Amino acid sequence: MQKLIRDSKFYRTFFALTMSLALQNLLTYSVNLADNMMIGRYSQNAMSGIALCNQFQFLLQMLVVGVSEGVVVLGAQYWGKNEFKPIRHIIGVGLRFGLGIAFVMFAVAFLMPETLLGWISNDPAITAEAAKYLRIVCFTYLIFTATNTLTASLRSVGIVKIGYILSFSTLCINVVLNYCLIYGNFGCPELGIEGAAIATLVSRTVELVIVAYYIKYKEKRLHLSVKNLVHIDTSYVKDYVHVSLPLLVTQATWGVAQIIQTAIIGHLQDSAAAIAANSIAVLTFQIISVVGYGAASAAAILTGKTVGKGDMELLHKQTFTFQLVFLGLGILTGTAIFLSTDLILSFYPALTAETRTVTTRFIAVMAITSVGTCYQMAADVGIIRAGGSPEFSMKNNFIFMWLIIIPAALVAAFVLHLPAAAVFFCLKSEQLLKCPVIFWYTNSYRWIKNVTRPSAA
Repeated sequence: MQKLIRDSKFYRTFFALTMSLALQNLLTYSVNLADNMMIGRYSQNAMSGIALCNQFQFLLQMLVVGVSEGVVVLGAQYWGKNEFKPIRHIIGVGLRFGLGIAFVMFAVAFLMPETLLGWISNDPAITAEAAKYLRIVCFTYLIFTATNTLTASLRSVGIVKIGYILSFSTLCINVVLNYCLIYGNFGCPELGIEGAAIATLVSRTVELVIVAYYIKYKEKRLHLSVKNLVHIDTSYVKDYVHVSLPLLVTQATWGVAQIIQTAIIGHLQDSAAAIAANSIAVLTFQIISVVGYGAASAAAILTGKTVGKGDMELLHKQTFTFQLVFLGLGILTGTAIFLSTDLILSFYPALTAETRTVTTRFIAVMAITSVGTCYQMAADVGIIRAGGSPEFSMKNNFIFMWLIIIPAALVAAFVLHLPAAAVFFCLKSEQLLKCPVIFWYTNSYRWIKNVTRPSAA
């Protein structure tokens, strides 16, 4: 019979990782929240414009997560075997994939911003503001990818503190520069939405400088250098692709689906109110759910390490324990989101009455569906993928998103003409519908696969 883990050392390790990663996520999302709130006080159209641009940033972020998760899965399993040399080669491969993807996205966003934005909104006032922002912020794509791939690589061997150091520095710089450049304070020009983009670009650049300094002078476990990231054993490309390709496909389809979801909302009858409400509701969820995402990432590190060790008894106990933790965090997260509604709205005095009403309903939807998110997402990322079965996640996400959720939402929005909140619930219901499937597969233990080589090369 499965039982909870009783070892206090396990819980200290797990919750230390969880809170460190949660703090990093909180600070990262706080940067977006600061942008959202500060530009929201300046102009609702500008805030909605940033929300549109963030869909492309989100797609990049999803792809970078796919690249990074491949490094984490392989790296954590090699860490479990106490082999560090292969991890350096895998990081080098991951960086090449990530930077290649980022360059393509940069080129497209820089050369055709109006075309991209026109696909997801039919409001010319919003897309005009968004184009100003995208032309500048697209220069962060390569920087963001390099920073996050390197940070995830360190996380694969349990080094997590650098993540929230980076995010805290970004938050401070971003808030100060937003205050100066959006509103024209301290003698700076009043640049509005372009000021917010410049602030983000500067902040991301500082992030990369900090992580490069840390790797060169402080990191003692992997001994990374430019030389061993450039000159790699290319035989590890096959190993990396085997693990990462399903993850990349999963993240790519998820990111594209989120853009389509925003496009559906952006083409509703009152798209201006719906886009703003979507931006606020999703960001509220992101801020409050940081512990759930931190738990998923912490579980991934420990699951990968245990699979690498080959300790199946411990792995079964961990899996049972993690699922109870995820469910508990989901209930707490949903409650916190629901109770935060009035507080969140108080930060947006420029919203119209209609937008405030729609936002309240969207936040209620997020409160309900977040219970499912914190369980199924964390079990998927922290157990199934980390255990060596990313292909299941790829198939499961494709079926639910593209064969069920997107078609149903299109019918709800443009055939049945349901209210915005009903369409939004339809889009987010995937988080609840996935739970039974994830529960079954997690407890079948079919996901356990050691993806490392028998011995270090």
